[in-house]
Amino acid sequence: MTVWDREWLAPAKLNLFLHVVGRRADGYHLLQTVFRFIDLADSLRFAPRGDGRIVLATPTPGVPPEQDLVVRAAEALLKVGAGGTASAGTAANMEPASGATIHLEKRIPMGGGLGGGSSDAATTLMALNHLWGCGLSRPELQAIGLALGADVPIFIHGRNAFAEGVGERFTDVTVPENWYLLTMPGVAVPTLEIFRSPELKRDTPVIRPVDWQPGFGHNDLETVACARHPEILHHLDWLRQYGAARMTGSGACCFVELPNEPAARAAQAGLPGNMRGQVVRGLAAHPLFALT
Repeated sequence: MTVWDREWLAPAKLNLFLHVVGRRADGYHLLQTVFRFIDLADSLRFAPRGDGRIVLATPTPGVPPEQDLVVRAAEALLKVGAGGTASAGTAANMEPASGATIHLEKRIPMGGGLGGGSSDAATTLMALNHLWGCGLSRPELQAIGLALGADVPIFIHGRNAFAEGVGERFTDVTVPENWYLLTMPGVAVPTLEIFRSPELKRDTPVIRPVDWQPGFGHNDLETVACARHPEILHHLDWLRQYGAARMTGSGACCFVELPNEPAARAAQAGLPGNMRGQVVRGLAAHPLFALT
């Protein structure tokens, strides 16, 4: 097996809480949240090309290739490889990139608030940085990722973290390797729809990262999402028999923490026939954390 033959994982995330604490003059919302990685993951494989092109061999239905975050991430790194935005010292050490064919296997639901597209983009940046011999540092990759989307940098950061700003400033936190029952309402929630809502609460008080404890907080986006998509509220109401259920991100996926795997499996077995869900485990770090 060559270095190009391996599978590269792109894990999903949960927002253990998500507060909107303000809004910048440019319209971006100021957030506080804790990101935690889970073992539900997409996988990517890369094959070298000789023509300098980026080809996604497994296009996402309904997403033009030029808009796909995986393609955009690879092309952004290719541009840096050509000396586009890297520092002079970094660019001088980079080998010319030959392009890549990318195979993406999706397991993370789209529009579920689990960060699948952002995670795919982050894994693309980390994998091709390694495969192409670019030699970019983690902060340099995070800067490229932030231009693609606010959730991309956390997956490059690679540790469960308390995030602030638009979600790009991190303070690492220790989260027990808990188990969760994750449910997937059959709706895709457009993130912009939620953030543009006039009903969205945007003034939750700021807390210090050091004051965060597991179980703290809520998701400010939940009320708006539930009002527009009653299926989400149905899932949350059912999950609350086991604990403090929450929606992740802008929805629609919901989760509740369980004390161990048997308890999570037992709760999954009791899901009503009209609800889909799976048991997931929390991760201490991104599977590719040691790569960069």
